[in-house]
Parts: sequence; structure tokens; C-alpha cells
Amino acid sequence: MKLKPHTLSATEAARYIASGQLKSAQLVQSCLSHISETDGAVHAWAHLDAEAALAQAASCDALRQKGLATGPLHGIPVALKDIIDTRDMPTERGTPIFKHRQSEDDARIVEMLREAGAVIMGKTVTTELAFVHANETRNPHNPDHSPGGSSSGSAAAVAAGHVPLAIGTQTNGSVIRPASFCGTFGFKPTRGMIPRTGVLQTSVSLDQIGTFARTLEDAALLADVIAAYDQRDPESFANARPAMAKGTAQNAPVDPDFIWFDLPFNDRLSEAAREGLDGVMEIMGPRVTRMEPADQLSNLVAVQARIHEYEIAQHQAEVFDTYWDQISDTLKPIITRARQISKTEYEDALAVKASAEVFFDDFFTDYDAIIAPAAAGEAPRFGAGTGDPIFCTLWTLAGLPCVTLPLLVGETGLPIGVQLIGPAQKDDRLLRTARWLQNHIAAAAA
Repeated sequence: MKLKPHTLSATEAARYIASGQLKSAQLVQSCLSHISETDGAVHAWAHLDAEAALAQAASCDALRQKGLATGPLHGIPVALKDIIDTRDMPTERGTPIFKHRQSEDDARIVEMLREAGAVIMGKTVTTELAFVHANETRNPHNPDHSPGGSSSGSAAAVAAGHVPLAIGTQTNGSVIRPASFCGTFGFKPTRGMIPRTGVLQTSVSLDQIGTFARTLEDAALLADVIAAYDQRDPESFANARPAMAKGTAQNAPVDPDFIWFDLPFNDRLSEAAREGLDGVMEIMGPRVTRMEPADQLSNLVAVQARIHEYEIAQHQAEVFDTYWDQISDTLKPIITRARQISKTEYEDALAVKASAEVFFDDFFTDYDAIIAPAAAGEAPRFGAGTGDPIFCTLWTLAGLPCVTLPLLVGETGLPIGVQLIGPAQKDDRLLRTARWLQNHIAAAAA
């Protein structure tokens, strides 16, 4: 093989492994070597056990050699955000409070990854308790910049070529935004599509799981593997899941229609992001409708914040009460403010959230997808926070499937993503639309 194995997409690597042209051990060793060469600058990993990863790979190779059944991710390395429980490695949640914490059980998604044949490489760095206070991870394109958060290490590990696939979570913008900053594909399926059992709970109403990959097909493939109903998760739904990878392989039967909302906070966009998005929409021409929405839509930003803050203060109350002196000065004022939110105010916010879900259930009758910024622009400088999540807030609150495509470049050459949002539980349709857009932009640039 002329290519270095770690440069392969997950789909390519799985095909080579299935045909016997590549061994999982070769792929994992290539990833480990590349991590060793580059992670000193990136700092994507909170826990990495090379010996355990190679042992998993050897087991995968032995199974294939025996002709036993293999799964869709057989022998493929996957990284996990360090809030996802694993029985054989620590889950420290981005804080010294949980140093050396070890769970007895795998998270539900880890069980499904193991069944699919994935090699669990390790844990990627997250912000403190998957919220606002950044940790040490740097942007692989320029270490002077942030990778975003809170799924910092997951986005950076994929962008740096450490692994083809990684899992993150999003309560506001923590998959889509770091994917945009790091130049990867980021996909957050419909809320309830992927079970959260065994994942740190910061907001039972808002926490959602997503995927990072270097191709759209790979992001969908990983989502398919970890999508399932789980009765232990109150947001998990029992409906059949759409075939997401199949969606990326389909051609749209007709050219899709998009809508762009002229929201009042669009003035936060950088000049490069604004010009890039205008250029994309110019290429799409009459396929995009611009709309100035009612004020109630932009007011949902405050609703999301109220729910998020109230719930993290409730869910992690014991942690905050017991270890307050170990909580960052970034997080302390937010929790102090959150504890002033009344139950009535919280319940009112939940009612608005429910009305937003109803609104979007009817909205997509006329449109295939919303087109929106994935972030305000390029990644901020390291030490200046993890970036503004506001361009993800509305869609996360409503639980809609979102995907970001690395289509734009900023003022200093850093990547900027373009976000598409689709109807709930029609994730395959959204991914089909994303493929159409990707191909359409590529054809225009040729």
C-alpha cells in the first residue's frame, strides 16, 4: 500500500481490512506513530494506551483470519471524548476532581462500538465538565489557536490525522463548532437518535452525541453504528433509525431547497465567514430563500442558556458542593447565576423549547435544509475561549440534526464550516442534501 494507513478514511480502511490488503494492527500502529510524532503540539489525548489499542487490533485481525463475522467498523480506530465511560480506561471529565476515575461499565455507545469491531484508541481532551473552561488542546492547523470546545480533543484528533473517527457531545455547539474550527466534518444527529447512558450528564434536556470524521460518509457510518433505542435514556425514542450512511450515498431526486435566516446575531460573523457564506449562496442561486424570522426565534438563545445552566447546576450539584474550590473561575460565576434560576423560570423555558420543536416539525414542508454558519469565523486564539456557540444554539435546543462541511477558509488560512440543519428524524435526508451541496460547490469550483 502506497498510502500511509493513518491517512485513509474509515470507509477506505474498512474496505482494505475486509479484503485482506491491510491489517488492523498496521492501521493502529500507523495512527499511534503519527500521534507520537504530532501530539506534543496538539495535546488531543487525555488517555492513550498503545499496548491496549494494539491488542484490540490483533484480536480483530485474528477474528478476520478465522473467517468469523465482522462489523462495519472492524479494526477501525475510534476516539472517545473523555466524558464517555469505559470499563478499561479512565474517564476524567476534563477536571482533576475525577482524576483516575474508573467506571465499572461501558457506556451504551461503547458497547455498540465494540460489537461493530471498533478499536477504542483512548480518550480525547474535553473542557472542564464538558462546559466552558478550556483545557490544553490546540488547533492542529495552528497551535496558536483553539480547537473549540467542549469536544476539543475529538475534533483535533481527527483533524490531525490521529484517528479517522471520533465521538463528541453537543449541548450547545460542542460538535459543530470545533469541527468548523478544525476543518473536519461534524455531524450531530436528531436528539434521541444516539443513547447517552454512561455519558456525563450536564443537561438531560439538551445533551446530544455527535461524530467527527474526515469525510461525510465516515461521519454517517459512525452515527449509524451508535444509533439505537435505549429505555434508560429519557430522550431516546423507540422509532426505527434512518440509514444515515445510505443517505450520503444517494442522489437527491430533485435539487434541494434551502433557507437562510437573517438573524440579528449574524452581525457576529467575521468578514471572511460572511463573504464565504454569501459566495456559497450565490452559487446555489434560486435554491436559497432568505428570510427575516420573527423575534421569537432569536429569543431561543436565552431559553437554551436557562435550561442548560439550570440543569447542570442540578445534575452536578454534589460535585459543585463538594469540590467548589477545584472548580475553575470560568465556571463558578455561571453556576452561581444558575442557582438563582427558579423552577418556574426553568419550566417556562422547557415549554418554549417544546413549542420550538413543534414549529420546526411543520417548517421543513417547504425546505430541505436550513443553511447557516457553523461558527462566527476562524478559531479564536488559544487562551481566548473556545468560540461563540450562538450559531448552533437554536438547532441544538430544537434537537434537529446538524452537519458542518469544511468548505470555507478564513483570513489567516484557518478553516470555516458551513452548517446545514434538517428535519427531526430525517437525518438521512439531511446527509443526502449535504452531499448534494458538497458536490455542487465542488463542480462550481472546478
